[in-house]
Amino acid sequence: MATKCTNCPLRLRPIFDPLNDREIAFMQKFKAGELEVEAGTTLMMEGSNSPQLYTVLNGLGLRYKTLESGDRTVINFVFPGDFIGLQAGVMKEMQHSVEATTDMTLCVFNRKMLWSMFRDHPERAFDLTWIAAVEEHVLGESLAIIGHLDGLARIARAFVRLHDRAAALGMLKGAEMPLPYRQQDLADSLGLSLVHTNKTLKLLREDGVATWQDGSLNILDYRRLCDIAQLDRDREPMKRPLI
Repeated sequence: MATKCTNCPLRLRPIFDPLNDREIAFMQKFKAGELEVEAGTTLMMEGSNSPQLYTVLNGLGLRYKTLESGDRTVINFVFPGDFIGLQAGVMKEMQHSVEATTDMTLCVFNRKMLWSMFRDHPERAFDLTWIAAVEEHVLGESLAIIGHLDGLARIARAFVRLHDRAAALGMLKGAEMPLPYRQQDLADSLGLSLVHTNKTLKLLREDGVATWQDGSLNILDYRRLCDIAQLDRDREPMKRPLI
């Protein structure tokens, strides 16, 4: 049975902005149902025009682009609470693909109702704009990182960001979080070779900073990892809207 918006477990997480009763009622009308997919399922294909939009209720995935050579490069990783398909809703087709890395449950929304959100619920429409702006910011930061940080700092920053997202979503068990991706996925997302990535991961492990094996990331020294990543140790997490 589909989860009602009033009972959404993600709403309990302090990382998400609260919704008032009117917004929850609209989201319940906006929601067309739920979709369960197995690991490896392509949720959206680059160049496709999907009639549906999704919010990840649980599970992990990734966004990637296909190159002319046929190879793919990872853009970023998909976590619970992420909204998928906005490009198809606004630009008529996806500019990248989305794949389920684990089994996933997704809230399904009817794209035809997207414009009623802008007309009748400007606060929710602004939330969509916020999400798009943050995605642009993240891509800009990724380009800056690739251009100015060495491989060790890039991987450290990625681990800090992933750890912080997992912590905000209640996915941590102690200092450990699920990270069921391949080393190649991480390397692609950071503009590194697989060999360099493997050597850097070994260095972090030998120095007692972080280990990543068997689908789990274990942060052994978070403050030192932040220093390597050139991030403020005591920064506050940024609250975000939940669609």
